[in-house]
Amino acid sequence: MPAPLLMVGASLLFALMAVCVKLASARYGAAEIVFYRALVGLVLMAGVLRARHVDWRTRVPGLHFWRSAAGTTALCLWFYAIGALPLATAMTLNYLSSVWIALFLIGGALLLPTRRRVDSRLVAAVLAGFVGVALVLRPTLAQDQLWHGLVGLLSGMLSAVAYLQVSALGRAGEPGERVVLYFSLSGTLAGAVLVVFTGGPTAHTWPGAGLLLATGLLATLAQWLLTAAYARGATLGMAALQYLGILFGVIFGVLLFDDPLTPLALAGMLLIVAAGVAATLLMAYTPAPKPQHPPPTQT
Repeated sequence: MPAPLLMVGASLLFALMAVCVKLASARYGAAEIVFYRALVGLVLMAGVLRARHVDWRTRVPGLHFWRSAAGTTALCLWFYAIGALPLATAMTLNYLSSVWIALFLIGGALLLPTRRRVDSRLVAAVLAGFVGVALVLRPTLAQDQLWHGLVGLLSGMLSAVAYLQVSALGRAGEPGERVVLYFSLSGTLAGAVLVVFTGGPTAHTWPGAGLLLATGLLATLAQWLLTAAYARGATLGMAALQYLGILFGVIFGVLLFDDPLTPLALAGMLLIVAAGVAATLLMAYTPAPKPQHPPPTQT
């Protein structure tokens, strides 16, 4: 299958996963959804490692720890935000990770003893991204949703941190299957602990269990399609197509949840997409060390 179709499929599946998370949030807490999403991924990835004869042991446990900690925290926060925010808003905030990475790159350049020159276009892209955030949040959120909006914004920032750790693991020679395995293991353990401390597990119904299973399967399949798309296609083109997830989020949010979509919010989403694509393009031509693979949408 051509790389662009793989990326479109991955973006669609991630949006469908978010739909399942939002529906499941009516019955389950974010920690419980994270637990089952990670558990399904853990089982599937353990099977993949076994089939491909990839060892579980790693030479860089510290990198795996920080990647898993950042990614799992981001996932918990994002699922929590999805439960209360309009679907497109929650997805847009998570897709801000490219803009956060550009901000980290600018901060690193300014804080280094040698203080490298910062590309003014990258600064403009970062500023445009956060102007887009203001446009998205102000007209679409009720006052009692502001907290969830800030949580969603934080999830995007931590997703960027996790992405940088994934890049470091790639440079250390870690296979992607092992990276996803440890991330799934982290999510399973963290989700289980949080469930215990937040009142214990919820009694299942068949529809509820189906939503949890679908969340895990859709997330794992989307991640596989995403990886395959980047392996076969041009990195920058795939990064741009990845933002189709926001469009799918808008469509599903309006059709399934009657989410509000104001002209200001739509303008903010377009601005965030433009800023993310511009930041990705500019970082690709930045001489400083940069990630070699694009960020997984779902941390």
